[in-house]
Formats: sequence, C-alpha cells, structure tokens
Amino acid sequence: MSARLVPLGEIVTTHGLDGWLKLNPFNPESTALELARVVYLERDGARSSHWLETTQRHQRQILIKFQGIDVIDAAEQLIGATLCVTEESLPALEPGQYYQFQTIGLEVFDIQGNRLGTITRTWSAGGAEIYIVAGSGKEYMIPAVKEIIEEIDFDRGKMIINPPDGLLDL
Repeated sequence: MSARLVPLGEIVTTHGLDGWLKLNPFNPESTALELARVVYLERDGARSSHWLETTQRHQRQILIKFQGIDVIDAAEQLIGATLCVTEESLPALEPGQYYQFQTIGLEVFDIQGNRLGTITRTWSAGGAEIYIVAGSGKEYMIPAVKEIIEEIDFDRGKMIINPPDGLLDL
C-alpha cells in the first residue's frame, strides 16, 4: 500500500464480550471515522486492514466494531494498535485549512530567517495543538496559534513563526 496513513487513535481495551473495542482518539472532535469504511491497524511494524462495521461515541472515547471480530478473544489481540485511515478518506477541508499531520516535516524559521528545525510531530495539550520542532541539539514546543504562526507554505515545505520573547528559551 502506497497511500499515506493518518493515525486517528489508539485501541486501549475491549468493550463487552462481542468484539467491541475502545479507541482513544488523538483528536476527540474528529469526524474522520464517520466516513471511513476500511481502516488500518499498526502495531510493532505490522499493518492489517479491517472493515469498520460501526462506531459510536462513548464519553471521550469511540467504541468501534470491526467486521469479523465478534468475540472478546479476537478483540483482545488488537489492543495497543494504532488505528489509521488513508489521507484520501479524510473529509475535505475549506480553502486555507489543513490537517495538523500535514505540518510534519515542514522546516521552521523565525521571522528573521533563522532556521529552528523541522516539525517532527504534533501534540494535543488541553485543547491546543503544539508543534514539536527538532532543532540542532534542541527541541522546541511551538503553540499552533495564529498569534505565533505567521505563514505556512506547504509548496515550499516551510513555516514561519513570530515567537514571543522567551518561547524559544523553554
């Protein structure tokens, strides 16, 4: 499979005896699973595809049921896997919007043109997204807010930020 996979959450436990599983979504507000029919599970370098039978929200988790997984013993084998979907199966966005995962790999510069590093991952912290930027010998945590992010240029693979005093010293 050559399509880019987007991780949506981690399977953390079973739910009941009939093969249901609990997913801790990385973004609890995401609606990506509502459109998906085929999902991919990744664990320890292995990947498997599964037909999604149904989902339902359960507090801050999502209950999921896969076709052919009808008993708790089969469901237990999937605990710890990361649930992913193909990038193409995600809902379309309005112009100017983007998914946080699309920022991974962007080169980050401050407004003076100094290279800070590369975005290696994003992190959800209390309702806010944080870009983790790996620089030479240092890691930066950059809040994904319009007050700091000056420009994102996906075509050129770069992000320009205007960090407040002290942010880069943390």
